[in-house]
Amino acid sequence: MRWGMNMKGVEFVVDEKGKKKAVVIDLKTHRALREYFCDVLKAKEREGEPREPLDSVKQRVLKKG
Repeated sequence: MRWGMNMKGVEFVVDEKGKKKAVVIDLKTHRALREYFCDVLKAKEREGEPREPLDSVKQRVLKKG
């Protein structure tokens, strides 16, 4: 069952008791959210990757000049 809350392009999926279980967002209507979701997913994917300090990267780039 879907139930909208007067928000264009946003619908909530509710269970038989009316409790919200999920949200369906029209990404054509809310384009900025699409990029945000992709960025969040990409960051989550890379959580365990090693990090390098910015100063170290700058030095390496400048050496290659």
